[in-house]
Amino acid sequence: MPQHSAGILLYRRTPAPAVLLVHPGGPFWARRHVGAWQIPKGHVEPDEAVEDAARREVAEELGVTVTGPLEPLGMVRQAGGKSVSAFAAEQDVDTGAITSILFEIEWPPRSGRRATFPEVDAARWMPVAEARTLMLKSQLPLLDRIEPLLG
Repeated sequence: MPQHSAGILLYRRTPAPAVLLVHPGGPFWARRHVGAWQIPKGHVEPDEAVEDAARREVAEELGVTVTGPLEPLGMVRQAGGKSVSAFAAEQDVDTGAITSILFEIEWPPRSGRRATFPEVDAARWMPVAEARTLMLKSQLPLLDRIEPLLG
């Protein structure tokens, strides 16, 4: 059964309209730039409200508490079949101060060694035009949906 995730596309209107995207950590994404950036998101736990999961994931991946209301952006389906419920929230974040939780995997594969990586290794504010060139293809519809909020 495909997984269900939830996340938040943060935006700000000043100093210029921009959205915040994150670059996933770990060796799979290390050399990927174009088509790798995405919204902070993650798995919705059983019996967890989707909005609660979205807020939790931002806290885990950025070390930031989203305090304001969430505007539903609808759902997108990623290439692997995972559905992502997305929300928008207007909140400025200092990308230089993010802190991400860590995950552990066997690396290199079949080596028997374990390595630890951050879930998010970078976060950036960018204009929608730039985000369109860098964002994970399956999440691009979220940019169309957030543009009216940017003013």
